[in-house]
Amino acid sequence: MRRIPALIAVLAIALLMVPTVTAAAADGPTVKVSTSQAGTGGSIVVTGAGWQPKTLLMMLICGRSTPARGVIGGTNSCANADARAVTTDTLGGFSKSLPVVEPPVPCPCVVHVATVTGGSQAAADAVFQVAGHPVEPLPEQVGTGRLSVLTDPRLDGSSGLLTWFGAPPTRTLAVTVGNLGTAAVKDPVFRIGTSHGVFAPQWEEQQWRGTIQPGGKARVEVPVSLVSGAHGDYRVSLKYGDKVLAEQPWGVGRPWGVTLFWVLAGVVVPAALFRVGMAVVDRVRPRGPGGAGGPVSARRGRALRMPELTLRMPRVGAREDREQPAPATASTALPWFTPEATPGAGAGTGAVVDTGIDTGAGTATTNTTKTKGNT
Repeated sequence: MRRIPALIAVLAIALLMVPTVTAAAADGPTVKVSTSQAGTGGSIVVTGAGWQPKTLLMMLICGRSTPARGVIGGTNSCANADARAVTTDTLGGFSKSLPVVEPPVPCPCVVHVATVTGGSQAAADAVFQVAGHPVEPLPEQVGTGRLSVLTDPRLDGSSGLLTWFGAPPTRTLAVTVGNLGTAAVKDPVFRIGTSHGVFAPQWEEQQWRGTIQPGGKARVEVPVSLVSGAHGDYRVSLKYGDKVLAEQPWGVGRPWGVTLFWVLAGVVVPAALFRVGMAVVDRVRPRGPGGAGGPVSARRGRALRMPELTLRMPRVGAREDREQPAPATASTALPWFTPEATPGAGAGTGAVVDTGIDTGAGTATTNTTKTKGNT
């Protein structure tokens, strides 16, 4: 029962906080600095409120700027190398230390804070003076030039073979703009943004050379490029000042050449390694007993070996008075000849012939003995 009053108290506090947060968000984002003037080498604390929750912001010190006219010249008037990033909390506020550096152009200066990620772009400035930095008056603003898009934007160009293998995709954004203001617009600086998915656009400044007179129009062409290997659905935005003039979708195909390369590498490299390994194994494996090439070479050697002729001396009889037979010659060593067929053999002569033919390795020798005489 005691938990119910505590829950009611928490709900009441939450209801009281909702109007405050809504009012702060309705007023727009705000930026404050801990001091309005500081010298280089020091630091200031920058605080903000009314921003989108969990949004990445970028803080810079910019010259030739005022909160009323904004940053003249874009980020080229800011100390980009000493910028700091900060992420807002769940209530849209932040507090971050920023080093004091001199901007590349004279003051008046501001601390410029702008969103990097998020669904919508927002920016805010706070007046700040860099001690010891030169100050020059801002250029006079004669009349106002206001550009507006007269035709639908178009992305010109196509992807080549290098893009199919991962090169950065490039296009040219072409659009016709007209000057609806009372002053000429000379060399306007456009901002090209490319976004992918839920991420905020990444802005890049592109200056168009030319002058658009009041009531006149001109065709503006600015290059657009993505990072290497980019693919998917992108959106290209054209911005002049604080106004987005045009948006154009851009579908980028997948670089299938890179995928094909890795597939071929995954097939060719293992095959080459397998062949090299088999060659090494064939060279270092032990040799067989039959020859240099192992058992197979041994069998081949035995098959190609010519039969050899083996001659043996005739046996000596047990009796000493037995007449010794004539030695066998190579012409009478064939097995199908007998001593009787030898020309000149006498009736009382005893001949002993031992004929052996070795038909190859592992073949037994055949001994044939014929004894003929008068006993």
